[in-house]
Amino acid sequence: MRSIIGRIYNGYKIVIKTRTVKIIFASLFCFCVGAVATGFLILSVNKFEEPNGIGGFESDAVPVVFDDDANSLAEVFAADSQDFVDPALAEAAEAEKSSDEAASQYSFEPAVLTYQTYRVKKGDMIGFIADDFDVTSDTIISINNIKQSRLIQPGQYLKIPSMPGILYTVKNDGETPQTIAKKYDVDAEKCALVNSTTVEASLSAGTSFFVPDAELDWMTRQEINGDLFHKPLRVRYWLSSPYGWRDSPFNTGRRSFHGGIDMAVASGTPIYAALDGKVSAVGYNSTYGNYVIVSHHSGYKTLYGHMSRVTCKKGNFVYTTTKIGEVGSTGLSTGPHLHFTVYKNGKTVNPLTLIN
Repeated sequence: MRSIIGRIYNGYKIVIKTRTVKIIFASLFCFCVGAVATGFLILSVNKFEEPNGIGGFESDAVPVVFDDDANSLAEVFAADSQDFVDPALAEAAEAEKSSDEAASQYSFEPAVLTYQTYRVKKGDMIGFIADDFDVTSDTIISINNIKQSRLIQPGQYLKIPSMPGILYTVKNDGETPQTIAKKYDVDAEKCALVNSTTVEASLSAGTSFFVPDAELDWMTRQEINGDLFHKPLRVRYWLSSPYGWRDSPFNTGRRSFHGGIDMAVASGTPIYAALDGKVSAVGYNSTYGNYVIVSHHSGYKTLYGHMSRVTCKKGNFVYTTTKIGEVGSTGLSTGPHLHFTVYKNGKTVNPLTLIN
């Protein structure tokens, strides 16, 4: 009896397990079928709503076009993609493109050239003034026609432009903003705009033309800043007589103009060329004693007098590292020194304004 009951109990457990499995599988099947059906329903809804909704134009998908929107599917497929662009959006995009193209023609912000006046204060230097006004030293030097930057004085008035650049004087009739811009490697369109003219406008000789962003050439800058020449003596010396009017050192009671500077130092001290150039004269006279003249670029010449010994010859090319002679006291002299003169286009200039 006990064994019969046991068999019935075991069979009942198997039946329960089998029914449970079936229920589980049935539930899973129903869930999957429902999910698939829901997915198809969503896709179908989206398919028919997309062409008429904003979302259709925001998606990456190609909008669906039906037969009644065109004569045939062939025409739809052959049609240019712009046929499906919202006209309002297309107009806005075209306007933005035109604006970008116009802006790309100018790599600068168009500006009107204006000027203001600045009064130099004690301790001012051109470089500091330029920084304060967001321009360059070249700009202030050029606009104010400054010949020696070291000689600006307190109380002096300077004209300051609203942008960096230099003032150019047209040399020949027919020059244009285009040719001037090319000379200084700056933007021709900006040159024309700042000067209220056109790129190809013909300019007359003598016209003042502001060249934005341009700089002075190296030689001009060095000359104005007093850094063009090297000292012909590379040792300490005493400035025994400066450039300009002076009483005669020979007690004649007469005043005379001294066209150079006298640099007193021990006899035999090496003398070097103050600037690269070519020796154009070597000689002796009763005033300068043994002397050397060197010709340089831009109309400059230098004279070295009272030498005890000359170590170069006429025609030699010399450099700032070339020894051309030694200090002495030959000619009209009261003691060992170098007489040093600088000529610019045949006229003497103060060497101290040019020596670095």
